[in-house]
Amino acid sequence: MKDFMLIFIGTNYAEMGLSPEELQTKMGKWWEWQTEMEKQGVVKGGHALQPGVRRINGPDRIVTDRASAELKEVVGGYYIVSAKDLAEASKIAQGYPDYDIGGTVEIREILIYNQ
Repeated sequence: MKDFMLIFIGTNYAEMGLSPEELQTKMGKWWEWQTEMEKQGVVKGGHALQPGVRRINGPDRIVTDRASAELKEVVGGYYIVSAKDLAEASKIAQGYPDYDIGGTVEIREILIYNQ
């Protein structure tokens, strides 16, 4: 088995103006997906991320802070999952609850180097 990071790119819920009921429904779909992955034994961890980004760039270490509203893509969180290959990781990603609002899942294999 290999490890893959599922990176969730989409909209910040706080900026969508969801009602408390809509937000609860959205979060319920996340919990259902996570529970299903736990039952299958494929999820190894993951977290939601706070909106906004601090970047430090270049030899002068230039610091730039950006609110999520300024970003072209908002990375809202990630899961680490175990899968046989990229095709299997892609099947796991089919449960992502935010496809209906234009969300995207980026799948990256985690490289583990023998030491």
